[in-house]
Order: sequence, then structure tokens, then C-alpha cells
Amino acid sequence: MDYGQRHGAEIEAAKRVARRFAAVEHRVVKIDLAQFGGSALTDRKIEVPSAGVKGGIPVTYVPARNSILLSLALAWAEILQAQHIFIGANAVDYSGYPDCRPEYLKAFEAMANLATKAAVEGRRIEVRAPLIDLPKAQIVKLALELGVDPAETVTCYQPDPEGRACGVCDACRIRKAGFKDAGVPDTTRYAK
Repeated sequence: MDYGQRHGAEIEAAKRVARRFAAVEHRVVKIDLAQFGGSALTDRKIEVPSAGVKGGIPVTYVPARNSILLSLALAWAEILQAQHIFIGANAVDYSGYPDCRPEYLKAFEAMANLATKAAVEGRRIEVRAPLIDLPKAQIVKLALELGVDPAETVTCYQPDPEGRACGVCDACRIRKAGFKDAGVPDTTRYAK
């Protein structure tokens, strides 16, 4: 999803992972949330914090992003006649985003099954978040078990033009801690 974020590194990473795992289809949908701003990830006037994870909802929260992404996934799922939508939300080691909580995902699923032709005709759609309750260390280990090279993925809020992580934003700090806690070498490409 190209939602007007500061960088295209995560889009390129998604393309690489889709190719690596021979995804049947991979699309990049554009919607420009930068028009609204309100987040350090979509508004260049708001600085990405680098002093460590603080309490409360951080300025990196993109208003309604997961609702928008899930709504688009719901539309595509209905077209494909899919019964499941998967999202990589995590509620354990995360920055405190309200749309990464299990209760939010359950509420979205309930809404999806009220608002779609598929559900009205008897084909329910489930929202699945297999990483929701896993600590980052466990996510790192699971990625390696599944053959995902973490070096091909992007978590950083402000990677450089080559897609290398800054190493200091909240996302990088949480990711580094995950590798350390997993006892696994961090293969993330860092700019510094």
C-alpha cells in the first residue's frame, strides 16, 4: 500500500517478499493519506521521534490507517471470494497504536460481516492476525522458521533512499530488541 508514507522502502520490500514466495498476485494500491497529515509517517513537518518509546499514542500513528487498509483488503477479499484477511498487527511489543489491538480487529471483523454482500449471502469473512499476541523475539524466530529473511523486510519509520534502517526510531529500537531477545543476529540493513 502506498499511502503517502515518507518512503517507498516498505513497498519495495513487499514486492521482494511477494516475488520470493511466488505470490499469485501482488498489487500496490495508492491512496494519499499525506493529504491529511497528522502523523510523522505522512507529514514531513512532524519529526519522527528517536528518543525511545514513550507512553501514549505516538506521533507515528497514522489516523485510521489500519481501518483504511483493512477496508481495501475487505473489498478485494470479497471480489476474490476469500474467507480470510490477514494482517500483521502486533499488540505486545509495539508503539501503542489503537488499531493494533485484538478488540479493534474483532470489531472490524464484525463490521465486515454486517457490511458486505458476501456475509449477507452467508460467506463470512474472518480477520486473522497471527502475530497479534507474539513478542517480537518470537516473531523473529517464526520468520526464520518460515524462510523469511528479515533483511528483506522493512520496519523503520525513516529508512534512507537505499532502504536501510535508521536504527534510532521506535520501530528500529523495538526490532533490535526482538533480535536480541531471540538470541539471533540482527540482519537488518542499517544506514549507520
